[in-house]
Amino acid sequence: MPNVFRKDYFEATIQLRPKKKEILDFIKERIEKRKDVFISKIVEKKYGVDLYISSNKFALSLAKLLKKRFNGEIITSRSLHSRHKQTGKLLYRVTVCFRSKEEGL
Repeated sequence: MPNVFRKDYFEATIQLRPKKKEILDFIKERIEKRKDVFISKIVEKKYGVDLYISSNKFALSLAKLLKKRFNGEIITSRSLHSRHKQTGKLLYRVTVCFRSKEEGL
């Protein structure tokens, strides 16, 4: 993975519904431990928060951790983003929605 990405680069979106500080802090802590993953932006929504991160694989592995630790519902989807210039391989962006079972803060 090249380390010269633009600051607005992202491969995945993690949606937290509803927003919970405990879960948001858990995600940020996990991302800070990794040198190859970063948060591009955080967007507050009416029903939660969206985090745009730089790794599809990390977003999917984080979804499993969230489900195990916080016992919520995971919904994943992907959308075609582009095609790799050299290989012609299709590139997708992943969206992971984590919906906690308790009420938000």
